[in-house]
Amino acid sequence: MKAYNQLSDAELCAALKASDERAYTEIYNRYWDKIYTVAVNRLNDKIEAEEVLQDVFFSLWKRRTTLDIQYSMNTYLSVAVKYQIINHQSRQLRKASQIATHIAMQEPAIDSTQLWFSEKELQHQLTMSINKLPEKCRIVFKMSREEYKTNSQIATELGLSEKTVEAHITRALVFLKTSLKVSIPLLMLLLKK
Repeated sequence: MKAYNQLSDAELCAALKASDERAYTEIYNRYWDKIYTVAVNRLNDKIEAEEVLQDVFFSLWKRRTTLDIQYSMNTYLSVAVKYQIINHQSRQLRKASQIATHIAMQEPAIDSTQLWFSEKELQHQLTMSINKLPEKCRIVFKMSREEYKTNSQIATELGLSEKTVEAHITRALVFLKTSLKVSIPLLMLLLKK
């Protein structure tokens, strides 16, 4: 008998159907590099490509007795790799989807009604705190935040220096921060509404 590396694909296939492990090893050695290249090119990941090849060759061994190769071993294995890649990507997609669903379920649900009432309450507290500001400070602050005027516009209208306008706005922000017990970034967001 010829050495296994000299057997044709048809002869190797026949030996594989008879559960000849050396025929299986020869097919593996003969085609591994070719189909590995195909898998790496499609997946762009060497480790995933190796996993796909393991699945292809494991499937080949499992199905050895019922194997029906229509064309060539090369074509058969190339198509098998293609389908294993599709299966592999489908599993990855399902896994990612399950993880995303799990994460979404872990996040607390936002009660929009409660959020609306909280915002309204905070707006009310903000208005009450602004009304507690000294008159000049309150006027400057409202012109800045409600009328969206620049510091120079406010200074011109009220006959103040820009530094005085800045001082009034700073004083108002500090007062509001302490009276509302919120951070400056959150306060700035509330004031821009």
